[in-house]
Amino acid sequence: MRNLTMMTDLYQLTMMNGYFKHGMKDNIAVFDLFFRPLMNHSVYAIMAGLEQAIEYVENLHFSEEDIDYLRSLNIFGEDFLEYLKDFKFTGEIYAVEEGTPVFPREPLIRVKAPIMQAQLMETALLNIINHQTLIATKASKVVTAAEGKRVLEFGLRRAQGPDAGIYGARAAMVGGCDGTSNVLTGQLFDVSVGGTHAHSWVMSFPDELSAFRAYADMYPSGCLLLVDTYNTLKSGVPNAITVFKELREKGYEPVGIRLDSGDLAYLSKKARKMLDEAGFENAKIFASGDLDEKVIWDLKMQGAKLDVYGVGTKLITSDDMPALGGVYKLAAEIVNGEMIPKIKVSENPIKVTNPGYKQVYRLISKEDNKAYADLITLDEEVIDQTQPLTIFDPVDTWKKMTIENFYAVPLLKPIFIDGKKVYESPSIKDIQKNYFAQMDILWDEYKRLTRPHVYKVDLSQKLYDLKRTLLENASKGDIK
Repeated sequence: MRNLTMMTDLYQLTMMNGYFKHGMKDNIAVFDLFFRPLMNHSVYAIMAGLEQAIEYVENLHFSEEDIDYLRSLNIFGEDFLEYLKDFKFTGEIYAVEEGTPVFPREPLIRVKAPIMQAQLMETALLNIINHQTLIATKASKVVTAAEGKRVLEFGLRRAQGPDAGIYGARAAMVGGCDGTSNVLTGQLFDVSVGGTHAHSWVMSFPDELSAFRAYADMYPSGCLLLVDTYNTLKSGVPNAITVFKELREKGYEPVGIRLDSGDLAYLSKKARKMLDEAGFENAKIFASGDLDEKVIWDLKMQGAKLDVYGVGTKLITSDDMPALGGVYKLAAEIVNGEMIPKIKVSENPIKVTNPGYKQVYRLISKEDNKAYADLITLDEEVIDQTQPLTIFDPVDTWKKMTIENFYAVPLLKPIFIDGKKVYESPSIKDIQKNYFAQMDILWDEYKRLTRPHVYKVDLSQKLYDLKRTLLENASKGDIK
């Protein structure tokens, strides 16, 4: 487990020093981690990275080397550096479980802790959650476009560094991918790894047929051949069929072929016909080569005969949306045992925050098990699920809906209480089960690749009134 305590922005440490100097180190603060709207890319994101966030918090401490480095900056006093020697997390964290679809402005993580602890954690938590949630979201879009066909993550060589490759592949599994080419991710997280040979394998032999035979000899029960090194339809597929027949004579069935270039729709239809006519109806056709959800959708519309998609660069880098836009904002402070809500005010409405110590509920119909909306409430509020509930848009308040026969599921689950971990991170396989179950709760219109319908994220009446009061006070210059 790595110590990432120093993976922070300098101003977190200078603010901590300021809290320390002003006698505020024991003040309790509440911070929310959430993301802002994703513009035209998606209406939802897939929560990912919680396991690594937990590991970060568990190992939060300053080593002697860390303190020596901070001393060398000549901006911190010895009393503050002495305090850091015993630094650890003692607070509370609630979070949305990995694999859960989440929406703009609702808290993904809620931290309540002494302000110096909560402040320090901002940068690392955002780094971890922003990255993995971003990649899991992109994976979800690709998997949705594939409509039940398998998707493999193939992006390690194009990832922005080793950690992005390792944890990006993990996030892709959270977002529904079946496996990865990344062996280290497979080892670390017990996920399926897969792949075949490269063009260089074929080019290293005197001819394509001998290369295929050599590969089939090594892996007779897992023979998947890359057929586009020279000429896909004139040599690649025919040579693959020759080798497949030789395998069958030995009692083995081939896995299939892979197409990595050219017109994948045309080539896959021709290759499918050739394989079927040769008696290999069960041989799969894998496709790779700069795929993403849009290309996959178009290939399906063209009737491509593809069974498995290997998606690399555009998945591991989230090509069309390079950042999630997650933020971490102060929502409340506890003064003399009283919860004091805080709000950030901006001329840009998107940057105005929701105040208070909050919970998020997913309101789900008992009749069809589909989600009506998410409702952000103050934590002390109780939703009476036996009575009709009227919810309203927090901006266009005239837009209202009354729901009945529903159940309200709290999304923020306890992770740390009094500094102790109370949550056991599930396996990737179990997280993926949660992902598919939770995605099934969403109506299809929210999952459209273009112009998806906007999902309702509303505020309870009590939270709405609190926010409005704080905004009115701010406009009068009367906010504390």
